[in-house]
Amino acid sequence: MNDQGETDRRETPADGAEPTTTHAAWGAGHPRLLISSEQERLVHELHEDRLLIGSSTECALQLPGTDSVHATIVHDERDEYVLTLHGEGEMNANPDAAATHPGDRSETLRTGAQFTAGPWRLVFTREEFADHGRPYGGREGGELSDQPLQPPRPDYTGRG
Repeated sequence: MNDQGETDRRETPADGAEPTTTHAAWGAGHPRLLISSEQERLVHELHEDRLLIGSSTECALQLPGTDSVHATIVHDERDEYVLTLHGEGEMNANPDAAATHPGDRSETLRTGAQFTAGPWRLVFTREEFADHGRPYGGREGGELSDQPLQPPRPDYTGRG
């Protein structure tokens, strides 16, 4: 218990297991996009901090049949990959919902997040140990207020 008589959610669980974390070194976990259309399958490794996706020659990931700049993925200061969909397409997040990126068609990508651009389906994947989402085991151990917090994020200002 803390000074206010409340249970500290970061305490070691009664079973003695140490809390897990999904915080890892900057850019860890082999982040990449699995890309498919009816005819092709591609993999794009995410090494850049800003990736333009579209049909323009200025895009690092050029996909025929998309808008000139159809989407952007930014590797942000929290070591998250954030998608902004500029052109038509579907994404996991409801762009009308008040979420982590209100007012735009953006979402923080988690392993398995999918979006479309023209005839292409793109799936983000990153090893679980570095995905910053729910710690190993997902919902196991509770939901929302019952789920133990992860330790604070590392300071990524030094990028590593």
